[in-house]
Amino acid sequence: MSGENTAARLGYVGLGNIGAPMAGRLAGWGGGLTVSDLSDEAVDKLTEKGAQAADSPAELATMADIIGICVVNDGQVRSVVGELLTTAAPGTVITVHSTISPETAVTLAAQCAEKGVQLLDAPISGGAPGAELGRLAIMFGGPRAAYDRVEAPFSLAGDMLVHAGEEVGAGTKMKLARNLLHFISFNAAAEAQRLAEAAGLDITTLGRVVRHTDAITGGAGAIMLRETTAEIEPDDFWYEVFSHVVDLGEKDLSLALQLGAELGVDLPLGEIARRDLAAGFGIPTTKGSTPS
Repeated sequence: MSGENTAARLGYVGLGNIGAPMAGRLAGWGGGLTVSDLSDEAVDKLTEKGAQAADSPAELATMADIIGICVVNDGQVRSVVGELLTTAAPGTVITVHSTISPETAVTLAAQCAEKGVQLLDAPISGGAPGAELGRLAIMFGGPRAAYDRVEAPFSLAGDMLVHAGEEVGAGTKMKLARNLLHFISFNAAAEAQRLAEAAGLDITTLGRVVRHTDAITGGAGAIMLRETTAEIEPDDFWYEVFSHVVDLGEKDLSLALQLGAELGVDLPLGEIARRDLAAGFGIPTTKGSTPS
């Protein structure tokens, strides 16, 4: 950790369910932390941990070299960045932890660049529990040199920091891909619960089984190991591994769909999964079967 990074003054705007515990972690940074929020109560809790208070984002920008933002939506991020830019010194780095559109991040980065300020989109994954534990995944998009400046302080708030790409917006695109899986899996969980309930099973016990086994196998993330989604050649290491998974998956999906048909439960995600499983793994469809 360089002396420059150690001395960097931190600022944080937005002390909600995730921003507050994240800022609480940053309060331990050697260069100090200044916070700003519409809630005086939220600010007071951070000052009790050693942070300084600023009356506004504009005031905060005069007191910080690296500024994190965690507010609700694109409009609020635009407003906060606009206020920060009224006073931020050239060389300031702003990191946006809210999940916003990639286009908003690019537009704001261009506005910042006009003032000599760098903006990184840096969405987070792990929710309030991850923030409390300092175990967030933080995905940064933007120039590597700017990422290198913020990596050390934000390591206090997250135990997985990723430089997603040189272009601003890369972090947000990675977060959106991650959350695509997240919320589709929620829908799949609801579909599985409907099948189990129709079969007369205790769905809370099913949930315990899912959490137990996913903790062992890694869940969906366990198959996200390849560097490309292209079709796998037969001599590739992954071909036999994933072919085996596809064979098992198609068999089990077919059995689940058969049960659903017998119980009168519609399983649209199951149908899609059986249809597309082989292609999704990169196994040629001539290899993957499509049971009736």
